[in-house]
Amino acid sequence: MSAFFIGDVALDEYYTAERWPGPADKGMVNELPAEIGGSIANAAVVHASLGGETEFISLLNDSALSRRLVGDLRANGVGVAHMLTDPAIAESRNLIFLVGGEHVVLTVEMGQQPMWLTPETLGALRSPGFLYLTLYRARRLRCGIGGEMLGQAELLTDLRAHGRRAIFDLDVGGCTQADMPYLTGAQVVIFNQVGFRAAFGHDDISRIGAWMRIADIAWVVRTMAADGAEASNGGDVVRALGYPVEVVDVTGAGDTFGGTLTWCLSQGQAFASALDFAVAAASRSVTIHGPRGGKAKADEISRWREARRP
Repeated sequence: MSAFFIGDVALDEYYTAERWPGPADKGMVNELPAEIGGSIANAAVVHASLGGETEFISLLNDSALSRRLVGDLRANGVGVAHMLTDPAIAESRNLIFLVGGEHVVLTVEMGQQPMWLTPETLGALRSPGFLYLTLYRARRLRCGIGGEMLGQAELLTDLRAHGRRAIFDLDVGGCTQADMPYLTGAQVVIFNQVGFRAAFGHDDISRIGAWMRIADIAWVVRTMAADGAEASNGGDVVRALGYPVEVVDVTGAGDTFGGTLTWCLSQGQAFASALDFAVAAASRSVTIHGPRGGKAKADEISRWREARRP
């Protein structure tokens, strides 16, 4: 069963600083080696490293950097046959500042160009499996086939009818009522603490059952950094505790969680077990520098988790 990941891949340029400067302020930073990352690409690489059949779709220009990004995905076992190209868009880069154990990410704006999927890509997506994406990308999807144009929420509805189950990574952005046509029928919607509060105005996942039932969403996940994660199916709430670790770099932790959760569900694991394994993978990832710190085999994560169980 394949999983398609639709989103960003980028060169992550790292800097460290003692503090984050305020308005009209100045500060000094130290440059670290740049690494290839991008949130959804990180999740795809994690999924592939666990042994999942992984395909990635993004829209890049045709520069040497873009070819390097695509080559890195291929080298990590991620399929790139469905990648899209537009020579007019900007280079795909993130500026990441590590300050006080946290990170601030600035992303170069690449525009809102539609992502036109080919009939071949639509055919590949019209099969059972998972689709991991963001609202930002979902709004840009288009496909013309046989004189018919499918796009945006309508395209997601078509794919769901063919057995493609959506996992939305909403991260810090949350969602609004205008986003519901995209989220309706999703298998999983993942928020972090900031995104959950932005969406619902509170932190209580047990209070969103009615919202989930109206939207026909199977599971909502709220990740809680060092405290682990919790998930609701609209009735029951399951929780997975975090692991006490020495944090080196939190970049990519949420991506590791999402990619691992997708792989676990594709293996038929119960949701509570998948949640616990994904939390372990994310906890391990923050002990390693770089956006791909979560890349690991399943047995590596299992050994790491067992060594830290009470």
